Amino acid sequence: MPTIGLRRMVPRDPDQRHRAASPLELLFDLVFVVAVGFAATNLHEIELEGHVTSAVLAYGLVFFSIWWAWMNFTWFATSFDTDDWLYRVMTFVQMAGVLVLAAGVHAAMVENDFTIGVIGYVVMRLALVGQWIRAAASSTRYRRTATLHAVGITVVQVLWVVSLALPDDVWSYAAPFLVLAELSVPIWAQTSTGTAPWHTRHLAERFSLFTLIVLGEGLVASAGAVIDALAHTEHLGALLALAGCGLVITVGMWWIYFSREQHAHIRSLPTALVFGYGHYFVFAAAGALPAGIEVAVSADAGHVALSSASVAATVAVPVAVFVLSIWALAIRPSLSARANAVVVVLVLVVLASIAVPAVSLPTTALAVVAVVVTLEVASAQTET
Repeated sequence: MPTIGLRRMVPRDPDQRHRAASPLELLFDLVFVVAVGFAATNLHEIELEGHVTSAVLAYGLVFFSIWWAWMNFTWFATSFDTDDWLYRVMTFVQMAGVLVLAAGVHAAMVENDFTIGVIGYVVMRLALVGQWIRAAASSTRYRRTATLHAVGITVVQVLWVVSLALPDDVWSYAAPFLVLAELSVPIWAQTSTGTAPWHTRHLAERFSLFTLIVLGEGLVASAGAVIDALAHTEHLGALLALAGCGLVITVGMWWIYFSREQHAHIRSLPTALVFGYGHYFVFAAAGALPAGIEVAVSADAGHVALSSASVAATVAVPVAVFVLSIWALAIRPSLSARANAVVVVLVLVVLASIAVPAVSLPTTALAVVAVVVTLEVASAQTET
């Protein structure tokens, strides 16, 4: 019976028809994209100063915290979303943690001070612990699974807080081990007790929507950079060409991602882990692309401390990682050996274009278009 408006957090039906993302999940995504945008902005600023390696490493760690908190909520929600008032409040607490994390992105990436970021991250994770405890109290069948998640997440959060007392040089070595500990909790919990009841189509939709939002953020950021540059540049033709290539690349990445249905790749724990964990590279690459386009815009105006090859790499590498990741995760099984070889070669062309910076951006755009054409031809041949 409901108690003060609460429902028992029993498992959702994994075969529920017409299951779709809820308005709360969509709002949750938008809050996370704020953090993604801050991470991309700081990646751009650090790259402009010529510190590409440190920028990528800092971005990778910050993006991990964003992606991991988002994915854990998403996987939990597909199994135990009750949408009662307490579930909503706990979700709002996680959103508050995202905003705290976003506030600490600059300090983390520029000053190597992860204090605020860790605090925001721990808030998000402990709020999810409360949800797992509710699931453990409500579901006899999944009580042990939920309890192991709650215990594992809590232990790792304690370690994150303790790590703040470490010197910076020691913390940089401890952080990767804590990342591995985070990644191990779901494997440990669900291997030991059995998997929670995933709704595969709902999960695929959630991943698709977040990809769509991140790509949209890239369009907004890129447009802003071009608009700002228009007021300060005399190279209008080059700038318009850059903007056109950026649009073609972003649209092409969208086309590639949505060219195949993906729910069939979440059937078992191993495939679900590959699909979910592999999307780190999809999301991170999509989030990094606008930073690369902004770097290219700044380079056109002569405002960067980077070599031409490094400028080209800020766009080419995210595009290559994105295409290669989603190809490996969801597209490869649907293609013939010849079509798969074509996609891989085109990704290599994108990377090789870094060696010829003057034509890297248009080459990347053309290669993305060629991947789209390859996928569409393969689909047409399958239908006939």
